[in-house]
Amino acid sequence: MSLNGKVAIVTGGGRGIGRAIARRFASEGAAVVITARTRAQLESTAKEIESAGGRAAWIAADVSREEDAARIVEAARKTFGGVDILVNNAGIYGPVKPIEEITASDWESVMAANLRGAFLMTRAALPAMYGRGGGAILNISSVAARAAIPWGAAYATSKAGLLGLTRTTAAEGAQHGVRANAVLPGPVPETDMSQELGAALSARTGIDGAVMFKDFLKGILQGRPQTTAEIAAAALFLVSDQASAITGQSLSVDGGMSFC
Repeated sequence: MSLNGKVAIVTGGGRGIGRAIARRFASEGAAVVITARTRAQLESTAKEIESAGGRAAWIAADVSREEDAARIVEAARKTFGGVDILVNNAGIYGPVKPIEEITASDWESVMAANLRGAFLMTRAALPAMYGRGGGAILNISSVAARAAIPWGAAYATSKAGLLGLTRTTAAEGAQHGVRANAVLPGPVPETDMSQELGAALSARTGIDGAVMFKDFLKGILQGRPQTTAEIAAAALFLVSDQASAITGQSLSVDGGMSFC
């Protein structure tokens, strides 16, 4: 198993992409600490992992709070002995509005959840990784960081910011054995975020959601959306030793929607 003996923290690990990543990492031998704000989802995911023979712990927390970020890393240390892998996946989409309609409060909420949280978790985890002689950090960005998609300025900006954080973390961590990379998923309709976004866009445009999504897929080379399992597979590769020479990179997993 490619992650045997590793300890991984996955934020936003109770559902969607985070849940798929946590389950995949556990199946590859990692002890997984999942965190999110919703306790019931965390408990459910942890039980799934344990039922499959994996090791999991959960902690309800808000990664945008300094004390919570520190508490998550400490929980990983106390429960499993340290931190080898951090996946910054927690996030929200935020307002589906043109820029002139977005309030400062809405903007700040998205930045807190998507970018501040990743910074605080990275800051908290790096000393633990340095002390263990290395580690891997993976930031879950989005195709929105590269594509021109209207009515999502806060989300796109926060996800583009993650790419800058990724590169800087890679530059600072390299001599300490820490790698940092990012995955940029395309549309993943099985997630709550995608479904909520589709409903909001449909309400805003008056166009049936199914029709709108079918037209959207025409802009993807493969002509189909992505799955949480496909994102988890890319995540596993980038945090494993198979990617030992890869750092500071951003991998699009979008079926050919963007090129950069």
